[in-house]
Amino acid sequence: MTLTAPDPTRPGLSHPVVVGIDPSLTGTGIASSDGWVNVIGYKRPRAKDPGITQLPHRERIRAMRTLATQILDRIYLPDLVVMELPAVSRSGGGAHERGWFWWHLYNELTQTNLPVALMAPNARALYATGKGNAAKGAVIDAVTRRFPDWATEGNDNAADAVALMAAGRDWLGHPITDLPKTHRAALDKATWPTLPGATA
Repeated sequence: MTLTAPDPTRPGLSHPVVVGIDPSLTGTGIASSDGWVNVIGYKRPRAKDPGITQLPHRERIRAMRTLATQILDRIYLPDLVVMELPAVSRSGGGAHERGWFWWHLYNELTQTNLPVALMAPNARALYATGKGNAAKGAVIDAVTRRFPDWATEGNDNAADAVALMAAGRDWLGHPITDLPKTHRAALDKATWPTLPGATA
């Protein structure tokens, strides 16, 4: 699934440009303060598909590397990237691929010298809804209501990315909208980078 900008002629927000990334092998959500949202990933074979339950290892690593490259190409050079931390409690099939992909993407971002902030899933939910344990649907509803210019089309990966992006803009002192203190408490729970030119 790929979600495009609502209107390519619509000017985005002024600088700084912030990108939120919710990493996923099958549906990485990416949102930019320039006004666009994407969800990109690769299709893994399903267990019920005849004759195959997963990609061969060589194809799997190629697909993950390609996805990371697509993400980097899409975001270009923002002023800040806010990336969601892995949900360490999540288990099941593909856990080690998800872990490798997260670290590979993080490494590629930092090797490009992009400032990267890290936000846990509960902090992202807190920023969006005021509740750290909010369900996916509540996050989608809150993002749709508070950030209507970013068309998530009800996709939870897209909504998560918008919340991450908005949190980054807020931390930089350029909030997209005014949020209650309960929501903004999430900013204190994130790990923020030292930006070039910043003073201690």
